[in-house]
Amino acid sequence: MPKMKTHSSAKKRFKRTGSGKVKRFQAYTSHMMRNKSKKAKNRLVKSALVSDADEKRVKRLLCI
Repeated sequence: MPKMKTHSSAKKRFKRTGSGKVKRFQAYTSHMMRNKSKKAKNRLVKSALVSDADEKRVKRLLCI
């Protein structure tokens, strides 16, 4: 059986945390930024966790 290959776009978008959860970056950070308040833009800088519904799918893409 050959080795499983990691999905190339997934490895650029997701990281694994120490507890085994999957971390992601926020959306809406590269379009129409002048219309967003400074508070909204600062909130988008922080990373978030992948939702429970999608975590299984993302882990399969990352071969975890």
